[in-house]
Order: sequence, then structure tokens, then C-alpha cells
Amino acid sequence: MAAVTYEHIKTCRQSGARLGKLHTPHGEIETPIFMPVGTLATVKTLSPEELKQMDAQIILSNTYHLWLRPGEDIVEEAGGLHKFMNWDKPILTDSGGFQVFSLSKLRDIREEGVHFRNHISGEKLFLSPEKAMKIQNSLGPDIMMAFDECPPYPAEREYMKASVERTSRWAERCLEAHNKTEDQALFGIIQGGEYEELRKQSAQELISLDFPGYAIGGLSVGEPKDIMNRVLEFTTPLLPENKARYLMGVGSADSLIDGAIRGIDMFDCVLPTRIARNGTCMTSSGRLVIRNAKFARDFQPIDEKCSCHVCKNFSRAYIRHLVKANETFGFRLTSYHNLYFLLKLMENVRQAIKEDRLLDFREEFFEAYGFNRPNAKNF
Repeated sequence: MAAVTYEHIKTCRQSGARLGKLHTPHGEIETPIFMPVGTLATVKTLSPEELKQMDAQIILSNTYHLWLRPGEDIVEEAGGLHKFMNWDKPILTDSGGFQVFSLSKLRDIREEGVHFRNHISGEKLFLSPEKAMKIQNSLGPDIMMAFDECPPYPAEREYMKASVERTSRWAERCLEAHNKTEDQALFGIIQGGEYEELRKQSAQELISLDFPGYAIGGLSVGEPKDIMNRVLEFTTPLLPENKARYLMGVGSADSLIDGAIRGIDMFDCVLPTRIARNGTCMTSSGRLVIRNAKFARDFQPIDEKCSCHVCKNFSRAYIRHLVKANETFGFRLTSYHNLYFLLKLMENVRQAIKEDRLLDFREEFFEAYGFNRPNAKNF
């Protein structure tokens, strides 16, 4: 039996969104789901216990960063990521490819892999499909990602076609190098930018390799939201009904709802914790910048409609004071609230799918959040 399997439970009659379950070695995951990002084997400022309090079902860690620090050999010696970070629920690791392309200014893409420089020390490094598999096998997540090329946006069609074909060849090499198939599932990544025929080519080539799940990569990299939604509309239907579908790097509230409507099961993004450390909070009526002076004497919770630990116990005035004073506890509180907000949002999305009313839910949420107002700002 495959290490990870997808169970389709229901399709929303109103929207076409999917309700499902992912079965993994470390437990079941209800989908659609948002995955908090724990880049260096920790979700910044939060403990595993706090993540469980807010019902985080799975977290994501980063292959590239853990390879550099502390090293996959140390994680493996500790008993794998789960034991190393004391997290007994599912973990997904990305391939490291995105960081190679986004963090390294000097890189040389060749058929064998990518030569680049460590973004911290400047030393020369090399990452290939085989190396990415070896690192992830050592880290021990439930779900691993294939090593792909992450093209920039925008990219010329000719460049994108060569990139898609290289990603397919690398995907085959990843499958050959993956040696813990009973314990860890390897997902393929569909590329192709905004080009429909290239997305179709990428999907066909990767589906022929029979991965247990498929990610849609190369989105949320600077393209307008309408282009992302259009790409999802023609890409998601190409993917197998009985396999998980994962949209990489997406974490704004509107895109989570719009992605679910277009058949996506899994999402991840650093957005909620990153903006939290800048003092920006997600609320049911839109974004709230807690640093603003108008909150200095505001003793309401961040969001009166939120039932998280932070909103039950701390005021805007107190959190603003902590953030302005650069106190770590302030960043912990905003990070906790933002992750809780998105996890609760996905719980509400799942409930709306059960009730065949996700389009109605979207309309209600967008109206309250302010997305329907002219010049509305997202994060």
C-alpha cells in the first residue's frame, strides 16, 4: 500500500470543490487544508503544543534550509524530523528547488542539477534530483516533493517549454532515487507557467509516472490573481480524481477559498507568520495593522469574532505595545492568531462544502473581508 493515499468524500454541488481525507503514516488530514510552514523544523515563535491547540493537522519544513542547518545527517540521527522537533502529526517537505532559484543570485542550471552558492556563506553547492531525494529520505517526512525547476514570472514560452521538459526528466530521476516508498510518499510538481498547452504537457508527463499526489507549482510568484485562477481552472481538471492536489506557496484568505473552489486540496505559505512579525493581523473584516497609533488605547481583541487563545485573553492595546517594543511575545501572539484564523477558515470551507454552499460562503466572506469594495487591499 502507498505511504499516503487520498480519499475523496464529497464534491460540493454548488462550487465543485472537493472534501477529502489524506491518509498518512502519522495520521489523517481533512482536506481542503492549510499547512503552516516550519522552515527550520519550527513554525516561527510557536510550539508544537500551540499548533495542536489550533488544530494544525500537518506542517511543512524546508529541505534546502535543513540541509544547510543543522544538516540532514543530524536530523536522521535524531530519529527524523518528527522526533527531532517533537511533532507526531504529518510533515511535508519541499524539494529545496524554490530556494535554490529564489535565494541564489548565482546559479548554473544543467541537466545533472543546479550549481549555486549558499545564500549564507557563499560556498559552492550542488543540488540534483538524487541529492534532494537523499536529503528528504533522511529527514523522514510523510510527504516529499520532487525536485523541479522553478521558472520566474513572466517567462518566455520557449524557456518555459524547456523548463517543463527538464522538470519531467528530473521527476523520473526523483522516482528512481526515492528509496523509502513504504514510509514516504513522493509528489510530482506540475509546471508550465501561464501557458495552457505547457501545463497540459507537464500534467500528462507526470501523471504517466503515477505519483501518489500532484502539486501545481510556479504560481503565487508575482502573477495577478486572475491569471492564477485561470491557470487553476485549466490545470486542476487534468489531475487524477483519486490523488491529492496541492497548490504551493499560497496563503491569502481569498486565494485559499478560490483555490478550493477550483479543486485544490492542500495549501501552504509563510504569509500568516511573516506578516504577523510585521504587526499585521488577519481578521474577519480585513487586515489590521496592530502597530497603528489608533490601537494604543483599544482594549478589544484583535478580532471580536475570533475564539482563539489570543483573542480571548489579550487586547489590541497590549499586543500593539509588545510589537512596538519589539517584544517576542507580541510576535508570538500575532503569529498564533493569524495561523488560527486561516486554519479556522479552512474548517469553515470544509463545512461549506459539506453543505453544498461554498460559493455562498465565498460571497459572505468576501463581503465581510472587504474584497468586494473598490480598491480593496489584500496582504
